[in-house]
Amino acid sequence: MFKRDFLWGASEAGFQFEMGDAAGKYVDPNSDWFKWVHDPTNIARKVVSGDSPEDGVNYWELYPSDHDLAKSMGMNTYRIGIEWSRVFPKSTAGLQVGVKTSNGVISEVDIDPTDIQELEETANNGALRHYGAIIEDLRSKGLKVIVCLNHFTLPLWVHDPIAVRDSGLRKGPRGWYDASTVVEFTKFAAFVASKLGDRVDMWATFNEPMVVAEEGYLEAQSGFPPGINMNIPAAKRVARNMVNAHARTYDVIKKFDTRRADGDSPSPAWIGVIHNMIPAQPLNPSNRLDQEAAALMDRIHNRLFVEATVSGWFDSNLNGVRDGGEAYPHFGNRLDWLGVNYYTRYVVRGKASILARIFAGLSVMPEQVEGYGYACEPKSVSLAGRPTSEFRQELYPEGLGDSLVEASQFGRPMYITENGTADSDDTYRPRYLLEHLRVAEQLVDERKVDLRGYLHWSLTDNYEWAEGFRMKFGLAHVDLKTKARKIGKSANVFKQIAESDTTEGVSI
Repeated sequence: MFKRDFLWGASEAGFQFEMGDAAGKYVDPNSDWFKWVHDPTNIARKVVSGDSPEDGVNYWELYPSDHDLAKSMGMNTYRIGIEWSRVFPKSTAGLQVGVKTSNGVISEVDIDPTDIQELEETANNGALRHYGAIIEDLRSKGLKVIVCLNHFTLPLWVHDPIAVRDSGLRKGPRGWYDASTVVEFTKFAAFVASKLGDRVDMWATFNEPMVVAEEGYLEAQSGFPPGINMNIPAAKRVARNMVNAHARTYDVIKKFDTRRADGDSPSPAWIGVIHNMIPAQPLNPSNRLDQEAAALMDRIHNRLFVEATVSGWFDSNLNGVRDGGEAYPHFGNRLDWLGVNYYTRYVVRGKASILARIFAGLSVMPEQVEGYGYACEPKSVSLAGRPTSEFRQELYPEGLGDSLVEASQFGRPMYITENGTADSDDTYRPRYLLEHLRVAEQLVDERKVDLRGYLHWSLTDNYEWAEGFRMKFGLAHVDLKTKARKIGKSANVFKQIAESDTTEGVSI
């Protein structure tokens, strides 16, 4: 059984949910993702769907009714995202702050109250007040607030993905590829923490930072900006800069959020990172290359970022050994809690690659095997005989258990911050939800893992990045013309579990 103070809720991200008002008054055209999904070349190449986020579910105006909906489903928690591009549509680079470096990375960004006042002159304070109103509405309805400061999107003045793509990283602005973004993001975080910290105790710096590095710089057809293909040095550089940004952001949030909003909070500013864990399994457990490929995928995707925030070790050569020059003390001991996003697994085979060895020092290149994990036929059956979602993802609930066990090794309290499936008619989702929560409950009961919450992805349908509106993840379906919400069967399954704190006796 889950504990009585367990957090039950849902997660949302600004870009995916906010836009969609009839007059187009609240469209945010100032982010890299907005430009990316409207790019004619991307649309022609089918890198993106061609759907427009400005036709979305309009959470920006409809948040009070969505919060009522969340409450009606037994939720006591809601995670929101704050769009950097809304708060700072114009550059903050002109504000000079103190920056110190150590071992080739930024070790301190010195921001003081005078800097906050100057940032206020540049900010879109109307947008910030609106986020404040969203937070206040959640709190008034008894929903604990988790704020995520970055869920993929960057302001265009920080990252122009089309310029980067077309120049092969020679022209920009280049986003997380450049260390200057660490400084600018830290300014943004300090400003938001200083203005909203009295109403927020639980912060996440990033959602799924390794997705940004991997899909943006290793998989050009993934649909993620800036669409660079197989540039391993660039992916590592981006990952390290994002770890650096997390650490510096951690410091300034602690500095500027000193007022406890909730009496049960561990501290006024309790700061985590939201990380998608994906168990990597060898196609043939007896094959050495497959074993090495799975181990490498695990080191890169599951361990690299979080390990750096906990211990200060950034495994630059990805060999799993703490080699000289890989210690970054200013990265470590900067994680209060860990968010675990889980959808399905990887099944991989290994291929020997001379080029990978020469240019990246890797002895093997992992390759996802079609028919398992994320690489299945939609609405079908995997090669393991498991049902698959509309998003080609295999139903593999035991992978959530594997992920939580591995994540627990970092020694931080954990929350499942995303878990869900694309299911437009809501027939598959109830089973998905129940089976995953049974796995989590068993771990809590039998292995006493420190799991403190479950946030579903998502409350309503939304704009699923490069896939547009095709993938329906909501416990409530949204009619994109009328914006009407319609609760599905899975919402009742969620409510039964949340209100009883157990999966026992719940039927689908």
